[in-house]
Amino acid sequence: MKPHIAATALFLSAAPAAAQDNEATLAFNNHCRTCHSLDEGDNRLGPNLYGIVGREAGSLEDYGYSDALARADFAWDAETLDAFIEDPDSVVPGHNMKPFSGIAEAETRATIVEALSDG
Repeated sequence: MKPHIAATALFLSAAPAAAQDNEATLAFNNHCRTCHSLDEGDNRLGPNLYGIVGREAGSLEDYGYSDALARADFAWDAETLDAFIEDPDSVVPGHNMKPFSGIAEAETRATIVEALSDG
C-alpha cells in the first residue's frame, strides 16, 4: 500500500471515533460545563468530574458537597450516572444541583456518560 493511501485509510478509520468523542464533548459542554469541568482539580459551582466513574459519591476532599451527597453510599458507575442525569432527585434527594432537574432523552444522557467515562 502506498504511504499516502495508508495514511488516508488510517485517518478515515479514526473519523468515526473522533466524531463520537466530539458528540460526547458537545453534549457535556451543552448540559454540564457551566457548573462542572472534566479537568482534575478544576472545581466550579459543582465539583470537577475528572475520573468520576468509580469514585465514591461526595468524596472529593476539596469540594463542599451537600449533606445528601456527602452521605451518599455508592460509587458512580455508568448506570448510576445515567439515572442521576435523568432525575437527580430520585438518586440523591436533597442534592444541591438546582435548578438542574434532569435530562429525559436517553441518547443525550448516554453521550454525556460517555464523556464522563473518558474523563
